[in-house]
Amino acid sequence: MRIFKKGKSTSDIIFDSIIFVLCVCVFLIIAYPLYFVVIASVSDSTLVSTGQVTLFPKGFSLFGYKEIFHDSRIWVGYKNTIIYTVLGTLVNLLFTLPAAYVLSRQEFKARRVIMFIFIITMFFNGGLIPTYLLMKDLHMTNTMWVFIIPFSVNVFNLIITRTFFESSLPKELFEAAQMDGCTHFQFFGRVALPLSKAVISVVGLYYLVGHWNDFFTGLVYIRDYSLQPLQIVLRDILVSNQVFSEGAGSGGAAGGYAQKYADQVKYAVIIVSTLPILIVYPFIQKYFEKGVMIGSVKG
Repeated sequence: MRIFKKGKSTSDIIFDSIIFVLCVCVFLIIAYPLYFVVIASVSDSTLVSTGQVTLFPKGFSLFGYKEIFHDSRIWVGYKNTIIYTVLGTLVNLLFTLPAAYVLSRQEFKARRVIMFIFIITMFFNGGLIPTYLLMKDLHMTNTMWVFIIPFSVNVFNLIITRTFFESSLPKELFEAAQMDGCTHFQFFGRVALPLSKAVISVVGLYYLVGHWNDFFTGLVYIRDYSLQPLQIVLRDILVSNQVFSEGAGSGGAAGGYAQKYADQVKYAVIIVSTLPILIVYPFIQKYFEKGVMIGSVKG
């Protein structure tokens, strides 16, 4: 191991050992809750609630996953959330990237005023009731567009992208392209975007996770069952503590049956709902690590 590499002084070995132990502790603090959710999703709910499940699953059962895969609400929610997430992220990038590029250009005289107007929206908004009335007047309530259009641009992500363009695309690069007859539109499409994979990946991931986890929009603006996102389905399960109708049935006996497996279903739902994001992240990790450092080093 690198900690015990030859030629290192005793103080360096002690320091590296302490850092190594601290990193392991931090890893366990972060990883164990995730691991516990996994083993709890396949363990007996009674044993989980009484604290008997700690390191290994007990009373192994796949009941929770069976209920999820047999319940139509989960699949409807999955379909809606995937549509909202993919389409919403594409719209976000379609608006954020060109706006950030324009605001990063020194020759654009109105950029400070426009940026100031954008920043104001980070501190002040109309509130829930005026926003709801606005969505209603625009006929976007109870439609899929309420998940996409009102959140086309996130100002924080816009600032990140603008900072990247300012620090990574020197003006000399555009001047060289301009000498070859390149316009701003051509420079943005053929030069700026190919050189901006890091920030596109970071901002895209931020938008994607935001859309995937969004339940408040569906809770306030959506009443149609067929348009509910996955997070609303999860919220109904986690809050109401009910097992799906196919497995619960009706009557007093069914109530006990539902209570017995309720926790197992909840943990299984958590796994199923977070799995797509966990699958996507490794493919953009290399860009994400570079992109989150945007603006952190000056000079």
